[in-house]
Amino acid sequence: MMIGIEDVEAARERIAGRVRHTPVIALDQLQRPVETMAPVTLKLELLQVTGSFKARGAMNCFLGLPAEKVKNGIVAASGGNHGLAVARTAYVAGVPATIFVPSGVSPAKVVKMRAWQADVRIVGDVFGETNEAALAFTAEHDAAYIHPFADPLVVAGQGTLGLEILEDLPEMDTIIVAIGGGGLMSGLSTAIRAKRPGVRIIGVEPAACPSLSRGKFAYDFGDAGHLLPLMKMHTLGSNFQPPGFHSAGLRYHGMAPLVSHVMELGLMEARSYHQSKIFEAGILFARTEGILPAPEANHAIRGAIDEALRCRTEGRSEVILFNLCGHGHFDMHAYLDHAEGKLRDIDYDEGELAKSLATLPLEQVAAA
Repeated sequence: MMIGIEDVEAARERIAGRVRHTPVIALDQLQRPVETMAPVTLKLELLQVTGSFKARGAMNCFLGLPAEKVKNGIVAASGGNHGLAVARTAYVAGVPATIFVPSGVSPAKVVKMRAWQADVRIVGDVFGETNEAALAFTAEHDAAYIHPFADPLVVAGQGTLGLEILEDLPEMDTIIVAIGGGGLMSGLSTAIRAKRPGVRIIGVEPAACPSLSRGKFAYDFGDAGHLLPLMKMHTLGSNFQPPGFHSAGLRYHGMAPLVSHVMELGLMEARSYHQSKIFEAGILFARTEGILPAPEANHAIRGAIDEALRCRTEGRSEVILFNLCGHGHFDMHAYLDHAEGKLRDIDYDEGELAKSLATLPLEQVAAA
């Protein structure tokens, strides 16, 4: 039921404090098969009600929304976890939510969003979700559009993760984060870099969607329909068509402007992996720690294992931390495909990348 504008403050009170302070856990079992002296730790975000770190950004964003933007509810585009977080936030606040998701999204996520009374609209592809959400936002301009990484309030919400990590783990050498659009990394890099300038920060992305590793740092649209504003970021081009791979949350064509800026300053590193490598890491983690991670989280696990192996080779003991950003309970089909040898390792084609980058707004102006 839609709330009246006079009830916004009450709605804010209902959602304040709903995000949990999650634990930092030492992974003694994982260290054994890797045979490393380096302590490997994780930030366990799957304990959030929505099953991932996305709850922090969505709830913090709602807390900072102007009252007039709330009266028509919340609009969001999502591959799944962001939609869950927005749906939950809207339900607790008592405002309507409209979530646009691609046709390949996990049916279990759709069921959960609808259980929280969200109006879930399934569109044709990974680009359709962003375009349809942007169209709905422009048509219902009084609604609130919660972007998964570009909104500074979302970034601030993820920054609480970094502050918690600094509180629970004051000494660390390397932090590893899975990156898609970069919302999580935006908050972590801001909070941790400010307090621990010597910490090494590594962002891990799919080889099939390497926006930070191979994208161009340029102004680009946040959606293929060119309805969202231009942002300066590492981008593969707003017309980028991602090949099929099993990390739906990491298929976005661009990287958060803040993360892109940090990368340009040389304050972080980026690496990419094929999906066979990241699923191997997820299976090892499930065997040693008993938790089946989301495919997105497997990227950070792969990075942490490789850093631990480096420490073993170099005879070093460094404190390595990664964020377990979500569970894999909605991703069983991906694990079945991995077990049956159906996963293909895909690099984004150089020719396709060149064509997509040629569509950048300033590139087109220069060509004209």
